[in-house]
Amino acid sequence: MIRGGAMLAGGALLMRPTTVLAADTNMATIRKAVEGGRDASLKRIRDWIALPSIAAENRSMQEGAEYMAELARNAGFQHVEIVPTDGHPGVFATLDAGAKRTLGIYFMYDVKQYDPAEWTSPPLESRMVDKPGLGKAIVGRGAVNQKGPEATFLAALHAIRAAGRKLPVNIVLICEGEEEIGSPHFKQVATKPNVLAALRKCEGIFIPASWQDGQGNVQVNLGSKGIVELELVASGEKWGKGPKGDIHSSIKAMVDSPSWRLVQALQTLVTPDGNTPVIDGWFENVRPLTEREKVLIGEIARSADEAQQKKLFGVTHWIDGLPYDKALTRLAQEPTVNIEGLVAGYTGPGGKTVLPGKAVAKLDLRLVPNQTRAEAERKLRAHLDKHGFADVEVNVSGGYDPTEVSEDSRLIKTMLATYARAGVKATLNPRIAGSWPGATFTAPPVSIAAGHFGMGHGSGAHAPDEYYLIESTNPKVAGLVEATMGYADFLYQLAAIK
Repeated sequence: MIRGGAMLAGGALLMRPTTVLAADTNMATIRKAVEGGRDASLKRIRDWIALPSIAAENRSMQEGAEYMAELARNAGFQHVEIVPTDGHPGVFATLDAGAKRTLGIYFMYDVKQYDPAEWTSPPLESRMVDKPGLGKAIVGRGAVNQKGPEATFLAALHAIRAAGRKLPVNIVLICEGEEEIGSPHFKQVATKPNVLAALRKCEGIFIPASWQDGQGNVQVNLGSKGIVELELVASGEKWGKGPKGDIHSSIKAMVDSPSWRLVQALQTLVTPDGNTPVIDGWFENVRPLTEREKVLIGEIARSADEAQQKKLFGVTHWIDGLPYDKALTRLAQEPTVNIEGLVAGYTGPGGKTVLPGKAVAKLDLRLVPNQTRAEAERKLRAHLDKHGFADVEVNVSGGYDPTEVSEDSRLIKTMLATYARAGVKATLNPRIAGSWPGATFTAPPVSIAAGHFGMGHGSGAHAPDEYYLIESTNPKVAGLVEATMGYADFLYQLAAIK
């Protein structure tokens, strides 16, 4: 039974967190604290956005870790430590409430790069802007990915303490600063003996997220694709043909081109339309969708707004003209080889007649169960060698395996119960096409459930004008206060659920 919603004309459900939680004395008191701390919560998000920790640029990484540690201390974590790695540091913290159950929370404190010229407002200033149909949102790098949702979770901890209420679960917090470069050293944080021991006590772990759509609906993801991020490099130096550096393009008539060498190597990786990987052995371990997963995808197709999805992505049709349900099936089951960027020679204004000595393709490979990162790297290298491209370098920067979690886990049951109490329609999704290092938790030696949870809305991750909704004018979508209450209620639901 869904509690706490009022039915609108046509059967739509109006989300009313106040009504949902008013019968619960703890929640009513906590809500007052959330409302009283709203300005401090907003400032916490803005201050965090103002400090951009960008792993790809090695920018403010130590400062980012120290700031993350301070945020944890201020939220009431008794033990906080910065964990060194072979790359950028992580942060580990524990909050012992003397409770029977323990929840894991995953944070990332790094963000993607940005070009201020592409933004309508400065990406570090968190200006408040109007979003038609939604309300007022802050615009800034990291606003929704992931500083806004993460700071909102911290706001729930501040509010519970300010309300004089006992935290219903213990919390283990694990943070990294390299998620945006494929988490190359995160396992070093998670398997540090004291961190591993704490994680293994958790009922599950989630990353705060704010993915309500315009109707207030959410998806509860039962997994995510894995990823390998890498560069393919063709150079005259490694190839033994072509120039070692850029030369005048008039010489092309008698000198080989590393740029064309790279293009030819790329063409061997996919079908002519670029849509299906043909790397040798790529599909041999791919697990077909189960019948249950197919049913869940069918439910998503029936309830989702296909036209809105196309508008959001700026497309007019799906691959091969597929109907929406088939496109969603393909999204869940297919591994991909994607070109993120191609760089060679001169790319500035006008022309510059050069024959480049080196060409680089930035790729990401999305993986599905039962593929692994190690398998993907090995097969890519073997494929290039077999097809005569042993000189093309494969420089892997990061990645991780796919993530899977049972819908019968206590973590997923708690998510569904919390959404139901808030009158939020939640649809189970077999897996998202995006990636996060959840496999670090679901696989041995940690072996706990992992996923995403949160109310609220934001968009523009990795893109200009990234935003996070603060003041919602849409009664179906949570603003900052309601999203904070969602996290608070989750903690109490986890403590009580069977």
